[in-house]
This record gives sequence, C-alpha cells and structure tokens, in this order.
Amino acid sequence: MDRPSYHRRILESFSVHPVVALLGPRQCGKTTLSKSYAKDYANSTVSFFDLEDPVDLAKLNAPKLVLSPLTGLIVIDEIQRLPDLFPVIRVLVDQNPEQRYLILGSASHTLIRQSSDSLAGRIGYIEITPFDVSETQDSRNLWIKGGFPRSFLATSEPLSYLWRKSYIRTYLEQDIPNLGFQISASRLRRFWMMLTHYHGQTLNYTEIGRSLDLSDTTVRHYVDILAGTFMVRVLSPWYENIGKRQVKTPKLFLRDSGIFHCLAGIDSEKTLRTHPKLGASWEGFAIEETIRKMEAEPEDCYFWAIHGQAELDLLIVKEGKRYGFEIKFTDKPCITKRMRKAQEVLCLDSMQVIYPGEMTFPLSEDIDAVGISISSA
Repeated sequence: MDRPSYHRRILESFSVHPVVALLGPRQCGKTTLSKSYAKDYANSTVSFFDLEDPVDLAKLNAPKLVLSPLTGLIVIDEIQRLPDLFPVIRVLVDQNPEQRYLILGSASHTLIRQSSDSLAGRIGYIEITPFDVSETQDSRNLWIKGGFPRSFLATSEPLSYLWRKSYIRTYLEQDIPNLGFQISASRLRRFWMMLTHYHGQTLNYTEIGRSLDLSDTTVRHYVDILAGTFMVRVLSPWYENIGKRQVKTPKLFLRDSGIFHCLAGIDSEKTLRTHPKLGASWEGFAIEETIRKMEAEPEDCYFWAIHGQAELDLLIVKEGKRYGFEIKFTDKPCITKRMRKAQEVLCLDSMQVIYPGEMTFPLSEDIDAVGISISSA
C-alpha cells in the first residue's frame, strides 16, 4: 500500500538532515516504506542492512570499514540492536556529505536518545504508525482489526485476532528483552491487560499498583516502556491560569484499536458492539486518527478538564494555534455547554466534534461535526 505522506516527510527531513530515523512499533510497515522510498530514490545507489539478519549484523562488526566506502542512501533496519553505530554514523556523515542514512527503529527517540545524542543536529525523527483511515479508506475494519498491516489485511476477523495474539506474545517474549528490559513476560502481560480497564481514563498509578502488588515507581516504569515502544499513549493534561480546579493527571490510551481489542478479549465486531468498552474503544481510535491527520507530535497533544464543569477530549497546540476536538460515539452530534466552556476558556482557533458518521457539516459558525464512517460494508 502506497504511503505518499511519509515519502513527502522523508524528503522534507532529508533536505535539512543527513540522517532520518523512522521510528514505530514492529511490523507497522517501516521496512516496506523504506524499500518503497529507496525505489524512488533520486540517486540509484542504495545499500540495505537488516540488523536482525545475522549476516548483516556480522558485517557491521567493523562499521566504519564497511560503511565509509558507500555512497548514496544507506538503510539500516532495527538500529536499536546496535546503538554503537550512532557515533560512527556521525563521523561518516561529517566526512562524506554525499551519504544519506535512513535508519529504522522499534523504540521511540526518547528510548534511543542516549545512544543518538552524538547525532544531535544531524538527525530528523519521523514516527511511522500502522495504517490509518486516509490510507485504507476502510474505517470500519481499521477500527475492529487495528492498523498493523498483517492484522488489517487478514481475510477474516478470526485470522486477524490470531495474528494479534501472536504479535503480543512476540512483543513480550522477544521485543522487550531485545530492548534491554529484564521484565517477566507474564507480569508485563498482566499489567498491559490491566491497562485496558484504564483505556480513556486518567491514570491512577497507586490503584494499578495495588491491584498488581507493584510500587508506584514500577507502574510508572512499565507505562514508560509501553509508551516508548508505541503501545500506549499518555495524554498530558493542559493547564490554564483560571483559578479553577483543573484535572492534573494524565489519561492513558492503548494506541492501536486492534491490540486493545485483543488484550480486552474482544474477538469480533459482534462482541465489540455489546462490550462496555465500546465508547472508550471508539474514543481511542478517533483520537489516534485525529493526531495522525494533524501530523501532531506527542508534545503537541493534550486533554483538558475542570472537575465537574468542562472537558475537552483532545487539544492540539501546534504552530501557535489551538485546535480542540470532542469525541462523541453518537449518530447525532450536538453542541454542549461543556464544549462552549472549553472554547471560552482555551480560546480555541477551531473546534470539531468527531463522530462515527459519514457526513461532515457545521454545527454552528465555529464548530464542525466531522464523521469517520464505521457503517457495515
């Protein structure tokens, strides 16, 4: 599946950096995207290294000797497996301005920052997500199965569910240890499953810790790991100096709806439609789609609430503007007093109500309803 928006962003990043990092969860399409980009690369010289391939890993035992003679585009997949490469790449791009490095990783730049500090000023980061609505044009299946290519493209719901179960097991038993975290797979699985109950809610570290007999520090550490590997999103609260009692605890969402459904034991659309987490599932799905459409960075994204008075599900602060989004699982979106309060307090530049429908239309002069259709095919 073509992903032209990412091609554009890679080109833009290479125009100012000699190194571009594509970061995202395993099997979200980073390798396919890099090959697609390389196929269209203006310079015909392209070299590939996959650090999960023992042969390629052995080649880079002497990285400077292997990489320095190369020209054009150099693609290195699963870069987190060989963090010692970062200072070598810095030396090489400084010595050879004709080289361009496209590096792929399954951890966020926060997790690999210590290793990549030597590339400061030379590297641009692009987060690659699983498929989104603009790419699939099939929001219903995307919501049910999630956006991971093999899950979304599975020919049936049972096969998609089976793939996701296998993905979760591999993530826990192989991916986490490969990133250097020494955590029991069974313990992290129980923790991850516990988080499905907090999907779309404020995080109560103490309550979660008490349920699993873990300290607050351990709970925060586990959340950081899941966030750093793109499995959960911790949405920070936004504050205004208004003299009101505002919510100051972050919210948590499992980022891929298909993974959320699998961990929650929701194996089909029929099960989802009668599940108590139906609304929360839709909210998380719609928030992720909105953030991707806005091309917002994690640090641009917030929620806002005054206890018992007003709330805004998603606030994106980007390029000096404030964009507000309310998520409603309803076929008849309407304006509420809480939405007007959010507009007034936050001085929003725009306001949209995201709902599971087919139409986009104005609710008022300054609020639009935007539909993401999930009707049956």
